[in-house]
Amino acid sequence: METILIVDDEKNYLVVLEALLGTEGYEIVTTDNAREAVRSVRESDLDLVITDMKMPGMSGMELLEKCKKIRPELPVIMMTAYGTIEMAVEAMKKKAYDYITKPFNNEELKLIIKKALENYRLTKENRRLSEALSDRYKYGNIIGKSKPMLEIFDSISKLAKSNASVLITGPSGTGKELIAKAIHYNSPRKNQPFISINCGALTETLLESELFGHEKGAFTGAVAMKKGRFEVADAGTLFLDEVGDMPAPLQVKLLRVLQEMEFERVGGTRTIKVDVRVLSASNRNIKEDITNGTFREDLFYRLNVMNIEVPPLRERLDDIPPLVKHFIDNYRDDKEKKKLELSPEVWKVLYNHSWPGNIRELENVIERAVILCSGNIVRLEDLPEELAGAEVEFDVERFIPPNIPLPDALEQIEEKMIRRALDQCNNVQAHAAKMLGIKKNLIQHKMKKHGIVV
Repeated sequence: METILIVDDEKNYLVVLEALLGTEGYEIVTTDNAREAVRSVRESDLDLVITDMKMPGMSGMELLEKCKKIRPELPVIMMTAYGTIEMAVEAMKKKAYDYITKPFNNEELKLIIKKALENYRLTKENRRLSEALSDRYKYGNIIGKSKPMLEIFDSISKLAKSNASVLITGPSGTGKELIAKAIHYNSPRKNQPFISINCGALTETLLESELFGHEKGAFTGAVAMKKGRFEVADAGTLFLDEVGDMPAPLQVKLLRVLQEMEFERVGGTRTIKVDVRVLSASNRNIKEDITNGTFREDLFYRLNVMNIEVPPLRERLDDIPPLVKHFIDNYRDDKEKKKLELSPEVWKVLYNHSWPGNIRELENVIERAVILCSGNIVRLEDLPEELAGAEVEFDVERFIPPNIPLPDALEQIEEKMIRRALDQCNNVQAHAAKMLGIKKNLIQHKMKKHGIVV
């Protein structure tokens, strides 16, 4: 529902316009004070401002200028009973959307408002898509080639086509929000908002206000109406990060919204209906929380219609080479374009570290290495002290495939080691053979045997 602010010192016009436009399905906010209007523009979620031109204290033209400084894209329609060509030209130069004289034609005003709102919707959608595209390039989508990640890609492809709620679980730093974004941007809702909120980062009162919005005066400090994340995400997707940390009272309210897709703002009485797909994530064991009585079982089943489990980085070591390449490309100096490689000792450390911080920790390590590296080879001294100084022991258990005959296990290990060496050496076979301690012709023979093409 679009929200329109009407500003006029003549209160009868406020009453008439509120009645006229309220029947069109808009939410109307009124004020007879331009200074109060500036506060609303700054603090409320508005879609359009309609202001009188001539008012005491601050004129409509001054209000227009302030609106454009605070929110340049917000459309402003000017009204006046003192219409002149000069005033109209001045208003348009200052980027008013349009100009109408009093007394106005009701149908003409409705048409101008409809066009202004449609234009604003398109502007917001283009900005949102541009930001989303930029974000997807910035993070390179989801990087991974391990078997668990290939299974996750397959799940994303299937779940994107549905409207089902999805709970994404896994340790912190594994990229759960990127998975949620991938589902959204490959779904029929991709051109609509993707809105996220961290349920564990806010107090109960603030979280309720952020989720459902609040009316002006609902509580101390609520100086203007504010739309909640559910309302802003209408027709799109809402991502509830760390949903397992949500306070119990809010779990009840969230359950009702998921069931009915309707709610009231804090301090409000009007029911707001929305169409929102809910994706959520947690690093907690929610089933254990249900047993302990800290999370509602009925809410869990609403959120967990489908589940994606993201394993920690230590369980998908095949993802380390492409992640390392991606982070090097992100953080190296574009002016120098220096080609960086990792020494065998560094690769050994990366493969044997337990990565408690998962991908986020690996990114920090590579960013530091790119900054500190003085040549073209990243060495142990470029790593954090706790990694560089750690005793590295080869963990053979992480290589052995489970429950298969020895010859098959050896074949799988050989193929994995060859693929990994090629990844590390940018597919230069001679370098990969040297890393593996074999001749170039032997690695070519084994690549052919395992069907490895580079």
